[in-house]
Amino acid sequence: MMSKIIDGKMVSKEIKEELKEKVSKLKNKPTLVVISVGDNEASKVYVGQKEKCANYIGINYQHLHFDKIEDDKLIKEIDKLNKDNSVNGIIVQLPLPKGMNETKIVNSIVKEKDVDGLTYYNAGLLLNKEKCLVSCTPKGIMELFKRYHVELKGRHVVVIGRSILVGKPMMNLLINADATVTLCHSKTENLEKITKKADILVVAIGKKHFITRDMVRRGSVIIDVGINRCDGKLYGDVDYDNVYDKVKLITPVPGGVGPMTVVMLMQNVIESYEMMHNGK
Repeated sequence: MMSKIIDGKMVSKEIKEELKEKVSKLKNKPTLVVISVGDNEASKVYVGQKEKCANYIGINYQHLHFDKIEDDKLIKEIDKLNKDNSVNGIIVQLPLPKGMNETKIVNSIVKEKDVDGLTYYNAGLLLNKEKCLVSCTPKGIMELFKRYHVELKGRHVVVIGRSILVGKPMMNLLINADATVTLCHSKTENLEKITKKADILVVAIGKKHFITRDMVRRGSVIIDVGINRCDGKLYGDVDYDNVYDKVKLITPVPGGVGPMTVVMLMQNVIESYEMMHNGK
């Protein structure tokens, strides 16, 4: 019997090798700069993962850390990086400390170096189906669909969650792929009725085991973006064990969507490098 598991860990390893080979053939190595502020423990872990992945692929990695910095000063630092032709990707590790204007700071990154795909400019390009740098988690999910031959055209995809990181860009990518999309959120009524009609269900709300067996359609494809820490263990937004035998394909947590996010960031850095060099 064929496995129902969408193995993001395995796919991310394959992509890492592809990117490593690609970088080895480039004249100069692409450069990624990660900016962090404060001492958020989860952020430290994510920054470490990015460094490890960049080093493996052969991307130059720089980490700018500030214990404390004013918004305007941070924007000046970003502006220097915007003007530095040797830098291909800039990301601001979120969340920033309370009181900082995340939106203003993120939008100070030029669109060509916005490898998190979070600026208004890139969001607008995506909405209009133009070439752009796409938010890493939705981009990773699209790659999983591609590698597991999940047909999107004409399918009914239900996305739960409307964040600018996952829900909204996911919706636009799916629409651009000719799927029929329903976007649900915390104010959606009769959610169960909607999820039961989904050919494909993408869940990104951050609530442990929120999606239960009676909420999914038999033979559907489930993408679980949730990462919920509880008693030292990681859980998804979907009750994996209870829905497993009812679905066609499902991503586990951990080992599903998570590993794809970091490797898609590296793919964006290489794309940015190619755009900057081909544009000259």
